[in-house]
Amino acid sequence: MNEIIRVKYADSWIPESWVFEGGDEAKMVPIVLSVFLVKNGSRNILVDVGCETMPGLKTANFDGTVTALEKMGILPQDITDVVITHAHHDHIECVKYFEQAEIYIQNEEYERGKKYIPEHFSVHLFEEECQIAEGVRTVKIGGHTRGSCVVEVTQGSARYVLCGDECYTFYNLKNKVATGSSFYKKKSEEFIRKYGSGEYICLLCHDMSHLK
Repeated sequence: MNEIIRVKYADSWIPESWVFEGGDEAKMVPIVLSVFLVKNGSRNILVDVGCETMPGLKTANFDGTVTALEKMGILPQDITDVVITHAHHDHIECVKYFEQAEIYIQNEEYERGKKYIPEHFSVHLFEEECQIAEGVRTVKIGGHTRGSCVVEVTQGSARYVLCGDECYTFYNLKNKVATGSSFYKKKSEEFIRKYGSGEYICLLCHDMSHLK
C-alpha cells in the first residue's frame, strides 16, 4: 500500500497571468511550495525536492524541504528515490541533499537540470514513462516544459496523480483551462482532459485549497 504525504515548506505568491491565460499580471495569487513523499514499503520516494531560493518572488514561512522533512522524522539519507517532474529550480534545486537516493528524471529535463545534480549521483533517465515502484510510475506530459512529467500513484482502489506544475491551482482543473505558463498548450489541455476527468485524484504542488 502506498502512502502519500505532502511536505509543505513555504508559502508564496505568483501572478494570476501565470495561472491562466488572460489573467491579471498585477494580481498575485497565493500558493504553497510543497513536494510529496510516497512511502512504499521500505522505500521513501520523494517527488520533487524543492528549493532554497525563489528569485523574483516573495516567500513566507520558509522552512525548506530538508527541515520540513526532519520535522516529520525523515532525514535526507532516509530518502531512497527522488523523482523530478521537471527541471525548474524550485523543483530540483535541493536534489544535492539526497545523495543516497536513486534519481529519476526525463531525458530532456536532465539536459536542462543536470547542473543541479552532482556527478556522482545515481541517475536514471527515461523518455516517455518509468516504473519507480509497485503502484508508482512517472509519465511524461510535456505541457509545462518540454519534458515535464507527473507521477501516478495507486493507493488501494484510488488513483492519484502528483501533478508537478502541469497546473498551478485547482482553477485550471475546474475550468478546464491550461496554465498561462505552458510550454506546449495542447499537451497541457490533454493533461487536464485526462487527469481532470474524475478518474484520478489530483494533488498539486502549489495548491491545497481543497483541504481547507
